Amino acid sequence: MFFLIAISLGFLGSFHCIGMCGPIALAIPVKNKSFWSLVFASSIYNMGRVVTYSILGFFFGLIGKGFAIAGWQNILSVSLGCLLLGFVFYPQLKFKGLNAALDFLFLDKIKNILRKLFAQPAYFTLFSIGLLNGLLPCGLVYLGIAGSMATSDPFQGSMFMAAFGLGTLPAMLAVSFARNFIGIRFREKIRQSIPVMVTLMAVLLILRGMNLGIPYVSPSQENHSGMLHHQCCKMRK
Repeated sequence: MFFLIAISLGFLGSFHCIGMCGPIALAIPVKNKSFWSLVFASSIYNMGRVVTYSILGFFFGLIGKGFAIAGWQNILSVSLGCLLLGFVFYPQLKFKGLNAALDFLFLDKIKNILRKLFAQPAYFTLFSIGLLNGLLPCGLVYLGIAGSMATSDPFQGSMFMAAFGLGTLPAMLAVSFARNFIGIRFREKIRQSIPVMVTLMAVLLILRGMNLGIPYVSPSQENHSGMLHHQCCKMRK
């Protein structure tokens, strides 16, 4: 269910983010404007984004593992869930401070590199544009990062963000072919459904952290630790 929410969040969020990422997708340098050339070029560009999301998921999953080793896994999960609920019920809480910090640190450099890449129509260039685009500030990506951190495992965190990135593919591929393919009314309905998915993800994070002993939803940390201990003993024997 956790990864299903990641895919759904990516899918719904992609319609909302077309305004930000759409111009980049429409401007990717392609020599041949035929249909299949556009399909191939757009796929390469979007796979670059998914790779970046996966790397981010691995990194933040590793941070989450550090919390788990310190015994703070449950606290982290509940805290992240409460933070997401805060963004749902208090929309005025924005990421302006974080975006400003990222802009100051490296965003200008990324934009300069992107300008140079757009002047070089090549398939490797398209992949590189996708890689860098995955680093651009985005509120929904931050939500995905929160989910990957809550997995407390670098590989599961990477899979979580990969699922999020794959969820964005249908809309981002569609926008490469038709600027007006997705109407404003439809995008508005999708935007209204995003808080529902974020709320589900927040509730799931809180339940995971409450250690209720519910399989797959809120597994008992004591049972999990006992299972690991039993497996270690069998391996020693």
